[in-house]
Amino acid sequence: MDEKNNVSESKQNEIICINCGAKLTFAPGTDSLKCEFCGAENHIEVDKTKVAEAHEEIDYLDFINNKMDSAPKIEITAVKCQSCGAETTFDSNNISSECDFCGSPLIAADAHTSEVIAPKGMLPFKITEKKSIELYKKWLKKLWFAPNKLKKYARQSEKLSGIYIPYWTYDSDTQTKYTGRRGDDYEETESYTENGESKTRTVTKTDWTYVSGRVSRFFDDVLVPASTSLPLKLIDKLEPWDLENLLPYDTKYFSGFKAETYSLALPDGFTKAKSKMDVVITSDIKRDIGGDRQQISTSNTSYYDITFKHILLPIWISAYRFNEKVYRFTINGRTGEVQGERPWSWIKITLASLAALSVIGGLYYYFEVYQ
Repeated sequence: MDEKNNVSESKQNEIICINCGAKLTFAPGTDSLKCEFCGAENHIEVDKTKVAEAHEEIDYLDFINNKMDSAPKIEITAVKCQSCGAETTFDSNNISSECDFCGSPLIAADAHTSEVIAPKGMLPFKITEKKSIELYKKWLKKLWFAPNKLKKYARQSEKLSGIYIPYWTYDSDTQTKYTGRRGDDYEETESYTENGESKTRTVTKTDWTYVSGRVSRFFDDVLVPASTSLPLKLIDKLEPWDLENLLPYDTKYFSGFKAETYSLALPDGFTKAKSKMDVVITSDIKRDIGGDRQQISTSNTSYYDITFKHILLPIWISAYRFNEKVYRFTINGRTGEVQGERPWSWIKITLASLAALSVIGGLYYYFEVYQ
């Protein structure tokens, strides 16, 4: 049976098949939820009147000062991992499960209901679980000097969880005043004495000039994870995201997936966004100073017309414990970009180093004897 219907929700907020009433799971890469029991495709209707809202930039200062308490909220049931602190949505039908971020056990008794600021936009999963597992296995095969037990253990627990991670995005105009020094290199010939013999050589010297100036830049959609459960060096490498395809927040895309609640407050997120902006601003200042070398003494940045969005982005994640340490593997649920943590086998590295030294020693001996 291959019907196409509009999806509906039960009183328990479960997504159910309009044809047979079975619970549905969102199919990544599609705009529907396919029923595994009757085969009906339950179409997800995108409210086109709300697409613009998914991209709407909210005035940051006005929200912080006047609208924080009255902002639209959503009620969620979540459970907090006592080991790593990650807080994800929890299915009350499950008696227990594992934390997707560290593999520690979670129990239903720890679940609680709370209200959080409602996200305006989201990117649904595009990469399927099957594809993500293929990427996972491919990544495992490429691990040089990994302990033998790791690959065996990881293959045995090759389950991946699809999780929507909360993000803040920030826009801002910036103006930065700076002072510093510009260095222009030039060459000089100098004399020196070596073994009683007078010689000359060319050396590079730098002529320094004090400078000051101003640079301006507009920042668009500076992404900051509103979660502290994953290392920044891991999650930042999953970028870029196709934010131009943001859709309105819709719980139908969550069917079969989880979502993490934000643990980083909006103002703290902007502090992290400014740190990202500073890296770019520093490059702008050095370019503005010019010359061969640049030294920045002071810089003072002002931020104008600050806006933000609260969005959810899809990530496939697997966490496994190896020798009492947690290692994580993540995949961008839209592009398939892979990033992961891994342990090293120092025994393998040592043996490889000894083998390399043995080869080098053998070649040296060969050339010394036969040359």
